[in-house]
Amino acid sequence: MSSDHAKGATQSVLQRRLAAILAADVAGFSRLMGADEQGTYERFRAHRLELIDPMIAEHHGRIVKLMGDGFLVEFGSVVSAVECAIRIQRGMAARNSDMQEDRRMRLRIGISLGDVLVDDDDIFGDGVNIAARLEASAKPGAICLSAEAHRHVRQAVSAEFEDLGERELKNITTPVRVYQLRPVADQPAIGDRTTDRPRYTATPLKPPTDQPSIVVLPFENLSENPEQAYFSDGIAEDIITDLSKIPSLFVIARNTAFTYRGRTLDLVRLCRELGVCYALEGSVRKAGGRVRITAQLIESTTGGHVWADRYDRDLTDIFAVQDEVTREIVAALKVKLTPEEARRLQGRGTTNVEAYECFLRGRELSQRRTRQDVSGARPYFERAIDLDPAFASAYAGLAFCHAIEYVNQWNKSDPLKIAFRLARQAIALDPNEPQAHYALAMVHLWRHEHDDAITAARRATALDPNFAPGHSLLGLALHYAGHSHDAVDILNRAMRLDPYYPDAYLHFLAQCQFSLRRYDKAIATLGRRLVRNPDSDISRVLLASCHGHLGHLEDARIQWEEALRINPDYSLEHRRRVLPYKDPDEVEHLIYGLRKAGLVT
Repeated sequence: MSSDHAKGATQSVLQRRLAAILAADVAGFSRLMGADEQGTYERFRAHRLELIDPMIAEHHGRIVKLMGDGFLVEFGSVVSAVECAIRIQRGMAARNSDMQEDRRMRLRIGISLGDVLVDDDDIFGDGVNIAARLEASAKPGAICLSAEAHRHVRQAVSAEFEDLGERELKNITTPVRVYQLRPVADQPAIGDRTTDRPRYTATPLKPPTDQPSIVVLPFENLSENPEQAYFSDGIAEDIITDLSKIPSLFVIARNTAFTYRGRTLDLVRLCRELGVCYALEGSVRKAGGRVRITAQLIESTTGGHVWADRYDRDLTDIFAVQDEVTREIVAALKVKLTPEEARRLQGRGTTNVEAYECFLRGRELSQRRTRQDVSGARPYFERAIDLDPAFASAYAGLAFCHAIEYVNQWNKSDPLKIAFRLARQAIALDPNEPQAHYALAMVHLWRHEHDDAITAARRATALDPNFAPGHSLLGLALHYAGHSHDAVDILNRAMRLDPYYPDAYLHFLAQCQFSLRRYDKAIATLGRRLVRNPDSDISRVLLASCHGHLGHLEDARIQWEEALRINPDYSLEHRRRVLPYKDPDEVEHLIYGLRKAGLVT
């Protein structure tokens, strides 16, 4: 064999493939390091561990190399690359919001699509070079795309790109047409033409193909007194509740719908991004003993009116008006109700207007879930019960308040016992009240009565198939009972019903992934949670345990120390005592990960 032949036989064979390449770095990193070297390093490392790396993993990217303050990532799909970049930039903006201007870290990101050469784990070629040059030309906080990359995503990603024209890029032989997604501070919020809230437009969700889908927006308060907003909100929420009880409808949760209060909206765009076909909007004017309600149903593809009406009635007719609005919407959506579904939609639980108004005030406060608001809600529910002792929803609301006080340890008496009694009383008055079964499920779960908790939560979601908190609680109960695999699908259902779901849902999902030993997925999910809630000690402890199980000792130490900084009184013994796991080994599984990292003995 000739020496040339032998030499060729030992060389690796270069492979070619089409790939989307993302290149990123921190604008002004040298200045930041010069001002605070240790602090800058630690903050950038935290951004990577808690935001950047989890987002890349979630979008199936592969980190090719790290270069100080920069990184190069390969994706199989340019859509995935752009969606990942958007969410990273959105997360960085959120993390920067409380930082002084001169300490903020802003990423510049370039994305290209092209043929690359693969040598072991590294990649080369014009696709890589163009991405790097686009990154260098991007504004801080912005994303620049090549024309080829833009062509593949312009219809698939709901975002506004600016055509910057052809640019001469260093060491690239031909000019490259560049498109820029504007910096996050310049982007409007979802469906909003006027707001200045810093946020990227989200990737649109797909509407269900087998059922009509709708979002009911908060009704505008046209009363002279701004404090009457609770009443207009209550009307819209009751319509959401009614429609949610119809299994053949898909209804966006109140939590997401009410984020749009007081904003000028492009309803066609909003429907596309929430993945629904219809939007209901309206207004309420309450004066003396009279109320005027207007409502209109909009179809998403054209923005045209499907149905609209106005009601001028005595306040005592408010319940009849709500029933009429619901019937009109159901008819407009061509939904056929079974006799049982039709019966379930009749009546409001009370005919006492004052009791109803007290209930609306209590519900508004309790949904905020702060200690002060939950405490403030109880007198309103109690007053509603005094005015109408048969008002099941008021009993359910009061039961929820006591259960929340127990979960958060805000009440040192016996709120769980009170919540149990009230929930049972609500069910006795109205067996079809979903909130009563929801409150009862909470009580059973924290009393470690897992089968009863699952039964009650299933009943709540059967009565209200679009009840996102009910699905979340069912998922949590299944997880604590040892059925984490089933819980994952149910938690994902809750998040689809409520696209702006509470960040706690992500912790619940990560708990399931952790129990299933899917540590990498749990790390990615916890990273998303910490973007939204950086001060969650329980998520940081779970994240530390994940890293411990994977042997990432330094990453585990960082998260553990941060958890103790957030909550110096954090106690594993307390968690062992209160978490309602059916199998106590699940808590030991958490502790074992920390022990593997050398964090506990």
